[in-house]
Amino acid sequence: MDVTIKAHERVDDLQYKGLRLIQNPEGFCFGIDAVLLANYAKASAGDTVIDLCTGSGVIPILMSGKTSAEKLIGVEIVKDAAERASRSVELNDLAGKVEILNEDIRKLPDVFPKGSIDVITCNPPYMIESHGIHNEADDMTIARHEVMCTLEDVVCTAASLLKTGGYFYMIHRPFRLTEIMVTLNKYKLEPKRMRLVYPYVDKEPSMVLIEAKRDAKSRITVEKPLIVYDAPGEYTYDLLRFYGGGE
Repeated sequence: MDVTIKAHERVDDLQYKGLRLIQNPEGFCFGIDAVLLANYAKASAGDTVIDLCTGSGVIPILMSGKTSAEKLIGVEIVKDAAERASRSVELNDLAGKVEILNEDIRKLPDVFPKGSIDVITCNPPYMIESHGIHNEADDMTIARHEVMCTLEDVVCTAASLLKTGGYFYMIHRPFRLTEIMVTLNKYKLEPKRMRLVYPYVDKEPSMVLIEAKRDAKSRITVEKPLIVYDAPGEYTYDLLRFYGGGE
């Protein structure tokens, strides 16, 4: 398929089933957190999946190859990022399976019927608005800081859209874990699985993967830690399997 690649853009190989992604090196580019979430999330045949704060669209594009989901919808508020993600969908010939929607996630309950979605994923902004240094580039600020949506906005939207028994998957920072659990509980999304991600075996965790279920009973499984590196630049065996979807 003939897809326009702009002069300032590059095409990255996602190293999975030939999938590729158009990115702007001068803007916000996806990181390992998106790859981890795309592998952690589960979707069954016939499922509709919505990825909130989709950015480059990497999560729905990867999940199109890693799951049996029937439809995957990435939602992104930044117009340029959404347009670029749409071209990545075309580049991978996924127009019949993956869709990118340029919309504010807080407006999604007016777009989709309440309780109509099977699975929701999100790699949200990690930092509260006043925490950390803001980058001058708008898309990078929006991706990193809660200037356009908060953790509560994400969870509230997910709870509104999910079917009873539907699943919500998120990756976030451990320093906000108490707030995450309280917010999930507030909106009746019961945490069912959690996995901490450590950069090295002797360091503190830098990320946390969470699975929550709509209107479920209280019981959580804390999975074994995921260690990213054995040494600088050398991924662990578990991480390499995670990248490859366990294949």
